[in-house]
Amino acid sequence: MKEILEYLFTNHTLSKSEAKAIMIEIAQNKFNTAEVTAFISVFLMRNITLNELKGFREALLKMAVQVEINAADTLDIVGTGGDGKNTINISTLASFVIAGAGQKVTKHGNYGASTITGSSNVLEEIGYQFKNSSAELNDDLEKANICFLHAPYFHPALQSVGALRKSLGLRTFFNLLGPLVNPAKPQFSVIGVYNLEIARIYQYLLQKDDREFTIVHGLDGYDEISLTSDTKIITKNSEEIYSTSDLGFNAIIPESIKAGETPRESAKIFMNILEGNGTIEQNSVVLANAAIALHHTKKFGSYEDSLLLAQESLESGKALRSLHNLIH
Repeated sequence: MKEILEYLFTNHTLSKSEAKAIMIEIAQNKFNTAEVTAFISVFLMRNITLNELKGFREALLKMAVQVEINAADTLDIVGTGGDGKNTINISTLASFVIAGAGQKVTKHGNYGASTITGSSNVLEEIGYQFKNSSAELNDDLEKANICFLHAPYFHPALQSVGALRKSLGLRTFFNLLGPLVNPAKPQFSVIGVYNLEIARIYQYLLQKDDREFTIVHGLDGYDEISLTSDTKIITKNSEEIYSTSDLGFNAIIPESIKAGETPRESAKIFMNILEGNGTIEQNSVVLANAAIALHHTKKFGSYEDSLLLAQESLESGKALRSLHNLIH
């Protein structure tokens, strides 16, 4: 590792094969904590390159616990995290709205590293027990239209650096890898990113995949549609900037979609929204993200049609029923 660090500290970057090899060695615990911390620090000082991201991704997918999902056209909606905004669990809430609307969801998530409450934190707080077998995941997908893949159960490399990431409390390149390494290999991915440079790297990488993708970036720095400003949405075939009114909503202020200060507080907000007691602003941001995801599949008509479906899922209790079916 010493030679690698000296190489990187002199403004060099890694090739895809070098990045892949190092990630495999990190997963095998071949380096001590200080060495891994120094390695991660390189990418706090500069953005990751496309080749480095490719190599890290290939390594994680190679080492991942294999999953066999019976449904062929599932969707994941996920943000990189690390935008520093401490919002409610928007993509996780949207996942249940999407499932309630009739689209199967294979949600990949983790504990918060650079945020207080990640998707795993909130679901665990509510009472969900993580699953690690294909049979259990398929059972959840059948009964709830959604299953949840807790990343450390499927990625040994993420497990080996989990405590380190939490102790750092900073956005690292591992944030960027999470949305790219869902072991369920969903056909549709809606990925939120916190800046446009990362959006470009994702776009170049995902263009090579057979699966469909939508990249979402709130222009004021959110890794999701926040409705606090305009949103850039990138697909394989288009790039557009949407205002809040384009998406059918009024602009909101950041404070209106803040998460709780603890996982318990965030879980309470989470349940309030699914139980129909969310504020207009909370509901709006969840519905906007769910509608974009439903529209992305090209199975539910126009964006406006998708938004109506999302509203019906939340307001009728279908989204809540999906959560109850998942947990019980």
